[in-house]
Amino acid sequence: MRDILDELETLLQRRRQADPASSYVAQLHAKGLNKILEKVGEEATEVVLAAKDTETGGSHESLIAETADLWFHSLVMLSHLGLSHRQVLDELARRMGLSGLEEKAQRSR
Repeated sequence: MRDILDELETLLQRRRQADPASSYVAQLHAKGLNKILEKVGEEATEVVLAAKDTETGGSHESLIAETADLWFHSLVMLSHLGLSHRQVLDELARRMGLSGLEEKAQRSR
């Protein structure tokens, strides 16, 4: 089974070196971390709004699309900082079996 996150990571690494005139990802990297973070924040807000709309009868497709945008831009952010989605997945795996309250308490130590 193919792993879309691995495929995206490979693509994002290649696009970092691409010409910004021909690649959206290369444009984001060329503009720097602040621009990437601006996009992550913008997409997070759009997810929140789409979720609220979904609760009141809005389209699930819109929420799915906005969440995909958020995840994509989060992956660009990780790539820009030299991090991998695998590190995030490892952290999620570490938290499995912990209650949310327990996990939060461990972070505050």
